Parts: sequence; structure tokens; C-alpha cells
Amino acid sequence: MTQKSKDKDQQSPWALVWEAFLIIVLAFALLIGTQAFVGRPYVIPSASMEPTLHGCEGCTNDRIFVEKLSYYFSDPDPGDVVVFEGPDAWNVGFSVDRSNNVMVRGVQNLVAAAGLRPNTKNILVKRVIATGGDTVQCLEDDPGVMVNGTKTNDSFIKSPPDMEVNPQAGSAACGGEYFGPLTVPEDNIFVMGDNRTNSLDSRYHMGDMLQGTIPTSNVKGRVRAVFFPEFRAVPSETI
Repeated sequence: MTQKSKDKDQQSPWALVWEAFLIIVLAFALLIGTQAFVGRPYVIPSASMEPTLHGCEGCTNDRIFVEKLSYYFSDPDPGDVVVFEGPDAWNVGFSVDRSNNVMVRGVQNLVAAAGLRPNTKNILVKRVIATGGDTVQCLEDDPGVMVNGTKTNDSFIKSPPDMEVNPQAGSAACGGEYFGPLTVPEDNIFVMGDNRTNSLDSRYHMGDMLQGTIPTSNVKGRVRAVFFPEFRAVPSETI
């Protein structure tokens, strides 16, 4: 037996525990660094993006990978599916269940940091419909959601719709109540869920300070793929 092997055999249990602890800390630091600058997983919290992304209470919600690098060099484009932090007006009534037990709550927060449980912040996912300078609307007699006077692509929305639309206040073509026209402020985006009749998106916050739009600084990244319970790409759509 070599001297090196003897030294290894003579390592104390505490030294081995310390080495294992350092490995775990370094691995976690690498994970956090990767999530901060490259991309990270998130859990789809609701059904607002059906059929593109699946989420509901009591079901196996999609886990998605959100890539950050693209938006270091350019802003989101219409058709991108993005994850963003809700502005203050979007956070009314928002809460996330956490255990009263300190140890259990700590584990829940660590798992959330890894993107495998809902975050404590109001993190949302929607599709970009219009960007800064665009005028978006859907009014009576419009054939669908209009951007700069042109009907947008709606081939990816949920059909048939989840909910009936009151014909006195909106239309099936609009996916709910009439809205607009609204010119999106620069450095902001207007977002909608693909499940148009079951999505509390920019349309439902047009009375707030930002007129329902989202600052691009709130955008966490672009959804590239679902990795659980099955793998599939999430492409950008032409709007």
C-alpha cells in the first residue's frame, strides 16, 4: 500500500464530512451563478398559457427552462414566451404557501431557488404581443387582436376557449373584453396568455400606472423548453 493510500485511509470522518460540505457549497454556488446569468428552471403556476404550457392545481405542472443570455443583447420580440416579475399592481392578493416549520420552510425555499417549486415572488409567464411604440387593440368588429392595424397570428391560442365571452362587452376574436387602443411605452412590452379567456394579463391591468405593460427590466428571460414531465421546445411564434 502506498503512503498516499495510507494517508487517505487515515483521514478522519470529520475531514470527509468537511470535504462533502465544501463540494455541496461549491455546487450550489455554481447553480446560483448559472441561474443568475445564464438561465434557470421555473414551474408553470397556472393554466393561462394552455395549450403551449401546462399548469393547474393538483396536476403535474410543466417545468420550463428560461434562458437569459438573449436579452442581454436585445429586447423581447413579439411572439416570444417570456418569464417576468409582476409589477406592483399585478401582485394584489399574491401569496405562496410556506410551512411554519423553520427547517421545512428552509428546504422549500432551497427547492424554489432551484426552480422546482413556485418562487416567493410573483413570477409570471406570458407571450409578448406588442413592444415599445406599437399600438395594440381589440375592439368591436376587429377580426382579432390588432397591432399597428394588422390582425395578429392566433394559431397558437387555446381553442375552444375555456370560458364564454359576454357579447355585450367583448368577442371570441378578442379572447375576452374589448380593449385599447394602447400605444406601448418604450422599453415596455404588452403580454397576453395563450389561454385568452382564462389569463389575467396586460388587458386586465390597463388602468394601472404602466397601463398593463411590463418594463423590459422585469423580464427574467425567454422560455426555451419544457424539460418535465416531458421534453419539448417552446418556439417563438410569428405575431
